[in-house]
Amino acid sequence: MPLKKITPEELFQKMNTQEKIVLLDVRAEEKYNDFHIEGQNVESQNIHKDEIFKSEENKSNAVASFPKDKEIVVTCTTGNSATKCANILSNQEYNVAVLDGGITAWKEFLENRAE
Repeated sequence: MPLKKITPEELFQKMNTQEKIVLLDVRAEEKYNDFHIEGQNVESQNIHKDEIFKSEENKSNAVASFPKDKEIVVTCTTGNSATKCANILSNQEYNVAVLDGGITAWKEFLENRAE
């Protein structure tokens, strides 16, 4: 089944509803601490992509706390690592979507909105 993608605009619209959003950022902790998507109803988690890769081989229980009944939006810098991680999570029966273009696209979206 093809992975679901969500655009920055769609994510922004979801954030403006009262819907709780589970966001998984798979970038390095330093990058996450430098900038990550925040919002009133955003539950943001930072788990490095390597932990997700290990979960595929059952060598990590980092993903055990994720809800299986809610969509998890996975992001990284440009979307490539997020796509790999989302595929792994999808195979473990998580409901996942990838932020199209990652944090880079999110920042561009915010800049264009501000103009």
